[in-house]
Amino acid sequence: MIKSGHVARQSGFSLLELLVAFVIMAISLTMLFRASGGSARAVGVAERQQGAVLLAESLLSMRDSVSPAGWQDAGNSGGYAWQVRSAPYATPVEGPSVPKLHEVEFVVSWQEGTAARTLAMTTLIPERKVEGLGAPR
Repeated sequence: MIKSGHVARQSGFSLLELLVAFVIMAISLTMLFRASGGSARAVGVAERQQGAVLLAESLLSMRDSVSPAGWQDAGNSGGYAWQVRSAPYATPVEGPSVPKLHEVEFVVSWQEGTAARTLAMTTLIPERKVEGLGAPR
């Protein structure tokens, strides 16, 4: 005997509900992977830039003064191309006890994928005094 007016209700999800859930999950995972991929790229860029700063600081630590002729040098190290240039730096203060200064520029370049990156740092270094020139004996 079949009871009329009583419809059997199935429990569970319909096919449409499952498809919507999978689409939401796929979109969420795509956004998550893009965010983590961007973070990994940013870490790589920061590491290369930190290496460039470390190279420039190492070059600076090689000298505590500059000769009167200046400092001109270039080279390659660890995937970085570097260049050092100096020029006399004028100051309003002059005198026998005031050291002359040189403005020293460090330029470090490297390739990052297809893009060329450059880091430039500038500092002042005193000129080395030449001992014994013109001094009475």
